[in-house]
Amino acid sequence: MSGIPHDHYEPKSNAGKWLHKRLPIVSLMYDTLMIPTPKNLNWMWIWGIVLMFCLVLQIITGIILVMHYTPHVDMAFASVEHIMRNVNGGWAMRYIHQNGASLFFIAVYLHIFRGLYYGSYKAPREITWIIGMLIYVLMMGTAFMGYVLPWGQMSFWGATVITGLFGAIPFAGDAIQTWLLGGPAVDNATLNRFLSLHYLLPFVILGLVIVHVWAFHTTGNNNPTGVEVRRTSRAEADADTLPFWPYFVIKDLFALAVILVGFFAIVGYMPNYLGHPDNYIEANPLVTPSHIVPEWYFLPFYAILRAFDSDVWIVIFFNFVSGGIIRADFFGVVMMFGAIMVVALAPWLDTSLVRSGRYRPMLKWWFWIFIVNFFVLMWAGSREPTAAIANVSLIGTAYWFAYFLVILPLLGVIEKPLPQPKTIEDDFKAHHGKADDTEGSAAAQPAPAK
Repeated sequence: MSGIPHDHYEPKSNAGKWLHKRLPIVSLMYDTLMIPTPKNLNWMWIWGIVLMFCLVLQIITGIILVMHYTPHVDMAFASVEHIMRNVNGGWAMRYIHQNGASLFFIAVYLHIFRGLYYGSYKAPREITWIIGMLIYVLMMGTAFMGYVLPWGQMSFWGATVITGLFGAIPFAGDAIQTWLLGGPAVDNATLNRFLSLHYLLPFVILGLVIVHVWAFHTTGNNNPTGVEVRRTSRAEADADTLPFWPYFVIKDLFALAVILVGFFAIVGYMPNYLGHPDNYIEANPLVTPSHIVPEWYFLPFYAILRAFDSDVWIVIFFNFVSGGIIRADFFGVVMMFGAIMVVALAPWLDTSLVRSGRYRPMLKWWFWIFIVNFFVLMWAGSREPTAAIANVSLIGTAYWFAYFLVILPLLGVIEKPLPQPKTIEDDFKAHHGKADDTEGSAAAQPAPAK
């Protein structure tokens, strides 16, 4: 952690000194494990290790699965069934990979929500936040392409609908869609391209995760108070921090173990609970499902995408101004990606000088409404597109954008924050040091006269 005084690795043996001069990998590992970490971190800081575990798990299981998968429209579905029935442990690899994606997105949403509440995106951590959002976008792309590979009904028609949205881009849409699909429609070339990218992108994500970790190791971890670690002296830094090993490593591993108990219970007893029944039917281009729905982690953005049809006044206005060039589905695509963009711009949209939501009474209300709104959009995205659902989606979309573009900038002006602790040490003592302080005070009292 740059600027915080702490011990650095010093090799003792001649072999260690020789290696350190040429490749200081032991020093890098030591400084990573022993990095000073704010000692008041709560249980919402466990999701980083869960995300790292999920990424490694998905890469390993994905490599095993691709050894037995056949990327051809006539054999893809059968090859998945072959993995499930004939490959030793294939069912476990497939179900772990399938449900691992859900665990991955649960962890990343909680990780993002924690960052939004505690202001982890504020200076000097803007780059860390941007890298994290880029990782999230790549996760979405990787998951979407992976969902197509089983070549079930929902896989095929989901790919048809989503890739068809690129055709709505003015002027260049048809060319982009053809390039993406490798032809005029979702077919064998599409399956090959999606498999290639689905295999490649996790390694790109891994590289970005390394940069992401490096970034917050440079700026230091945020913490629930939003107060920075003192850097003026070694004694003050030690009072505010603890080494990452063993304190937080053990805490994170304990949390990971508890989460994995639930994860493997789902894998073992209800592995298809989060899947759509239609995706266990082989893809048929001649039969359209009655209701096309993506995986649950895409649902809020799918609701935003569907909210803008040709009857929405803002779509009618832009369609009129553009002379009919801008289609309703293109406007939905812009709003869907715009919903992610405004989250990435949170460091510049939040004007408050106070980092943590713990000391922002007005923000708490608006933030929890935002969380409820996220689940409302998720519900709306899972329903059939009726007029009532479209209205719910529009209201949810309006609040999503209002939260970042209107509420966060205004709160920085009108909100009166609560008093913050002066140091991390003060906050830690306030929550965990009462017994010690009481004992110390009692010991300091003079003995009563006899």
